[in-house]
Amino acid sequence: MTPRTTLGRGLLGVGMIACSALAFAASLSASSSPASATSTAVGTVHSATCRAPSGWRSTRAVPVAGSSTDFNLTSFDGTLIRIHWFPDPAANGRRLPTILMGPGWGQSGDTDIDQAAIQGVLSIQQLWQGGFNVITWDPRGFGKSGGTAEVDSPSFEGRDVSALINWVAQQPGVKLDRPGVPRIGMVGASYGGGIQFATASQDCRIDAIAPTIAWHSLVTSLDKSATPKAGWSNILESVSTSAHVDPETVTATKEMDATGRIDRSAVAFFKARGPAQYLSKVRVPTLILQGTVDDLFTLDEGIANYEALRAQGTTTAMAWFCGGHGVCLTDPGTTVDVSALSLAWMQHWVAQKASVPVLHGIAFVDQNGTGYAAASYPPPAGAPFVASGSGKLDLVAVGGSGPPTVAPNAQAANAVDAVAYAVTPGPATNAVDVSVTLGRHAVIVGAPKLTLTYSGSVTPGVRPTRVFAQLVDPASGIVVGNQVTPVPVILDGRSHTVTLPLETVAYTAKPGSTLELQLVATTVAYITPRLSGSIDFARIRVVLPTAKGLSILK
Repeated sequence: MTPRTTLGRGLLGVGMIACSALAFAASLSASSSPASATSTAVGTVHSATCRAPSGWRSTRAVPVAGSSTDFNLTSFDGTLIRIHWFPDPAANGRRLPTILMGPGWGQSGDTDIDQAAIQGVLSIQQLWQGGFNVITWDPRGFGKSGGTAEVDSPSFEGRDVSALINWVAQQPGVKLDRPGVPRIGMVGASYGGGIQFATASQDCRIDAIAPTIAWHSLVTSLDKSATPKAGWSNILESVSTSAHVDPETVTATKEMDATGRIDRSAVAFFKARGPAQYLSKVRVPTLILQGTVDDLFTLDEGIANYEALRAQGTTTAMAWFCGGHGVCLTDPGTTVDVSALSLAWMQHWVAQKASVPVLHGIAFVDQNGTGYAAASYPPPAGAPFVASGSGKLDLVAVGGSGPPTVAPNAQAANAVDAVAYAVTPGPATNAVDVSVTLGRHAVIVGAPKLTLTYSGSVTPGVRPTRVFAQLVDPASGIVVGNQVTPVPVILDGRSHTVTLPLETVAYTAKPGSTLELQLVATTVAYITPRLSGSIDFARIRVVLPTAKGLSILK
């Protein structure tokens, strides 16, 4: 089939075509870092107590006329889910493990066998070559499936996937560990990443997951500091206008655009979609893949998932690449290949191939395309960069952050860049600037810490009072990692102090260079806050964390 580029795949971001998983994992193994050590043993597939749910044999799917791959499956509540079944044509009678690959928000399941992989989203062909059967599907509310999209709710979309597994367990050529318990892994990005947590938290038949550019909480990602992320929220709403989605998502977007806020019921709705509150039930090996320039589901979302899983003893690794829901404006490099990492993870943990090495710890890429590895996150701390300043910011709509003036690099550009570019932060002309001198070579990795002592006033209104903080690289004219952070401020004329972390970044400093902290009144990434008036920043202090003991990936 002819490869295609669609907005749906593009909304998963910008990425690179995968090379051989084994070759890439071997390149990590060549590093001296414990983060890249190969595994010498493979964990047990399924617990001894994992059994198929009662009635699993009753799950049925009816072939779709005129298609050799499509079926209509009846889910737990009678909703018809369109599934796409691709058993490995080279199986030669062998029973093989199966990979479930979910699509992005508003999209149908992949049916293009030869589609080149972007964003770490493996193609059907690559998974076949890795020794897997593949199943994709149209999530409820999207494509040819019925029902209403409930935003990867374990109670709905999660149970739909369990029904898919029931059906897979009945197909010829599927490797089973016991009746109704097939050998199963999950891959996919964005919405296709969130569904992995939702399923693994309640279905013990999942052996391993590799969620790419997924979220920790739809509250912290879409409404950080009670500041709606209007840029991406409106994009996501627009790509689902022809779908059947829960009315709460539409109402929340309209309210956000009208008032700059979303109400408590909307916050509760999105919070219930996890996976923050049910990560304790995710016990299978998990590879977290996140984008350094993702300004929808930022690095912080992946870090929160990683730290929660690690704390409870779940086998977890994490890699960051120049991609995600955002535009890669810098060199993406070639050392952190998330497609290869994802495939290796499936071969090792699902196919039980102990000879396939996998990532241990973390790996990430900086603005130069240089890859680094460490045994865990956060890596050992080095001496930070610290700067202070002051200034006055007029609260006006003009001169805000973004879009940038730097075009996407040709290595990574795709059809979605025009969409993501419009909501990407860029250097502001109406800003209070604090220069940070970088007097030595160091890798800045982590969340900068900002402290403000300020006073100001603003006209009455319902919109929230906010300013936004970002780091700008003056040499390139790019906001570091495309990241901008909302800062809640109280504008009642009195003096206040606030301290908060900014979004996590990965950036290599060189001696004699500088970064600029910018405090701005507006940004294309978030809602427009209440304007008119000004803020006097009596003291601004920013601390940029650095890491030591990192290994450089070759």
